[in-house]
Amino acid sequence: MKNILEVDSIEKSYDFKIILSDVYLKCETGDIIGILGRNGTGKSTLLKIIYGILPAEHKFVRINYQIRRKAYKYKNEISYLPQDNFIPKNFKVSKVISLFLNKNSITTFYEDVFIQQIYNQKVNQLSGGELRYLEIKLILFSESKFVLLDEPYNGISPIMMNSINDLILKYSKYKGIILTDHNYNNVLKVANQLYLINDCSTKKLKNKQELIHLGYLKEGML
Repeated sequence: MKNILEVDSIEKSYDFKIILSDVYLKCETGDIIGILGRNGTGKSTLLKIIYGILPAEHKFVRINYQIRRKAYKYKNEISYLPQDNFIPKNFKVSKVISLFLNKNSITTFYEDVFIQQIYNQKVNQLSGGELRYLEIKLILFSESKFVLLDEPYNGISPIMMNSINDLILKYSKYKGIILTDHNYNNVLKVANQLYLINDCSTKKLKNKQELIHLGYLKEGML
């Protein structure tokens, strides 16, 4: 059975300046929705509003036809990767895994060769890319039906980007994923639906060429 996340009528302003207005999107199991837009257009703000950790003047968020005003309270329904690292730096990786995951799923989690290489280290010993990979895998491995990824490629190497793309594609078979990142190339590699935030609202794109027609990218950037 497919799960459905619906977001509608989002309105948000700061200091009387409208940031988001009449925003709509829909995500189902198997969807990887890429949200693009210039800096300051409200991409991260939108994810925080969906998750319920940022208030909005108006919003409508529904998961499987149930209204969720504070979606973060429903851990089995939705999870969120913030831009900043969220794992305590003084913990060992193995402890983080044991605290974060259901005991029945830990053995499967350790089947990842990369995780086997770092599980005995402390978090503060990991590189930025290793830490981001761990965070993203923990979020994707959770029991939630939907995942929000805010800047998942921030500050990581091209090799690690490929590994993260593989993770996103693998777990999209079981979840609906919404991500945003300034690295539009990686978003385009994994997303099967694209939305552009333009003039405070979301526009669902028919194809990536519309990014050029709408002025987000220049000719030759695709």
